Amino acid sequence: MLPPEWSKRLVDVNVTRLKDEDLLWADYAFISSMVIQRTSAQQIIRRCKEANLKVVAGGPLFTSEHEQFEHVDHFVLNEAELTLPPFLEDLNNNCARRIYTTSQFADIQETPTPLWELADLRQYASMSIQYSRGCPYHCEFCNVTSLFGRRPRTKTAEQIIAELDSFYRMGWRGPVFFVDDNLIGSKKNLKEELLPALITWQKEHVPIPFNTEASINLADDDDLMRMMSEAGFDAVFIGIETPDTDGLAECNKKQNKNRNLIEDVRRIQRAGLQVQAGFIVGFDSDTPSIFQRQIDFIQKSGIVSAMIGLLQAPAGTKLYERLKQEGRLLGQMSGDNVDGTTNIIPTMDMDTFQEGYKNILRYIYSPENYYQRIKTFFREYKMPKVKAQFEFSHILALFRVIYHIGIMGNERTQFWKLLLWTSFHRRELLSLSVTLAIYGHHFRKISELHVL
Repeated sequence: MLPPEWSKRLVDVNVTRLKDEDLLWADYAFISSMVIQRTSAQQIIRRCKEANLKVVAGGPLFTSEHEQFEHVDHFVLNEAELTLPPFLEDLNNNCARRIYTTSQFADIQETPTPLWELADLRQYASMSIQYSRGCPYHCEFCNVTSLFGRRPRTKTAEQIIAELDSFYRMGWRGPVFFVDDNLIGSKKNLKEELLPALITWQKEHVPIPFNTEASINLADDDDLMRMMSEAGFDAVFIGIETPDTDGLAECNKKQNKNRNLIEDVRRIQRAGLQVQAGFIVGFDSDTPSIFQRQIDFIQKSGIVSAMIGLLQAPAGTKLYERLKQEGRLLGQMSGDNVDGTTNIIPTMDMDTFQEGYKNILRYIYSPENYYQRIKTFFREYKMPKVKAQFEFSHILALFRVIYHIGIMGNERTQFWKLLLWTSFHRRELLSLSVTLAIYGHHFRKISELHVL
C-alpha cells in the first residue's frame, strides 16, 4: 500500500538482524508490532531515533498503546487501508499529522496482494494469508472484536488465489497459515467461494498444507470439515479455554457452552484436522480444582499442542474495563499468555494460582504424558488428504531429531516407543510423530526456561 515509486526494504527481526546500514539506507522506518514484541519495538525505535530516522508506527501494539511511545513521529493506527492513504497524502504535502486513526472498518476486498518479493522466504517454516477480519463472538478477554469488529469481512476467492500464486511462483511449497481469528466466522462465503477455489487450486499445483484458527462449532458441520480437508487444511487452532461451564459463562464464551467438548474435538480430528487449542486459568469462578480438571481434559482429548496461559486483560477488552473499575489491574499485559505472568489480580490466592499453573505445564509436557497424548490423538486422527512435500532439509532435520531427542534427550525412551507404536498402528503418521516429538521438546525447553 506504499507508493510504487518508493524503494522498499523489509527487515523482519524475528528471523534476521536490523543492521546499521539498513537505517542509513532509509528515509523512514515503518514499524508494525504485536503486543508481545513491545520491548523489541522500543529498542528499534530508539535505534531509529539515534540514526535521525523518522519513525511511522502501526499495528496492534501501537493501536492499543500509542500513548506509551513518545519518540514515534507518526502513528498510522487501526486498519491501514483507511489510515495510510491520508497520511501518505499529507506527507507528500509536508503537513503530516502525528496520529491517524479511524473507528471504521476497511473493505478488505480492496486490499492488495503483499509484496512477498521483499521477504526472504528461506527464513520461514510457514507463510501467512489473511482471508477474513472480525469475529461474530465477543469473548470478554479477547480484543479481536475491538480491533476488527464483530461482522466478519472476507476477501474474494480470487484475492486469496492471487496471494497463493504470488509466493508459489517464488518457489514456496511449504505450509500456509490462514491467520484469521476465526476462519468459519462467515461459513457461507467459506463454503460457497473460498474452499471450492482452494480445492481446484490444489489439484492444479503441487499440493500445499494449510492450517488456521476456528471456533468449536466447526464440529457441527461435517460438510464444512470435509471441504476443509479436501482443500488442504490439516490442523486448526481452537479456543477451548476451560472445561468449566461457570468459567465459560463468565467470559461470554457462549459458543463453547452446552457441548461435549471432548467429543467435539474427536469429531474434528476424525475429519483429518489436528486440533491445537488454547486454555486459560484464572477466571473468577475458578477454584483450585480447575488445574487438575484442565489436565484431565487435555489428556483425554488428545490435544497434543495445548497452549495454557494465565488470564490476562488486554487493553480495549470488556475484561480490562471491568477489572479496571474493580481496581484489579497490575499494569500492562506481556502479550505472551504462556509466560506465567498476568496483569490481573485473581480471586484465587496468587501463590496457589501460579503453582497450579506450573503443575499443569509440568504434567502435560512431561515426556510420559505428552507422548501418551500423541497416541490418543493418533487413534482418532484421519490421515489428511494433502501432505507437505518432501525436501532434502527434512533428512537433515531427522538426523538432528535422532541426536537431540533419540540419543541425548531425557525423553529418548518415550520417543523410540512412540516411533515403534506408530510403525505398527499408524505407519502413515510416522513423519507426524517425529514432528510432534520436536514440538514437545520445544515446549519443555520453553516452559523450563520461562515458567518452571
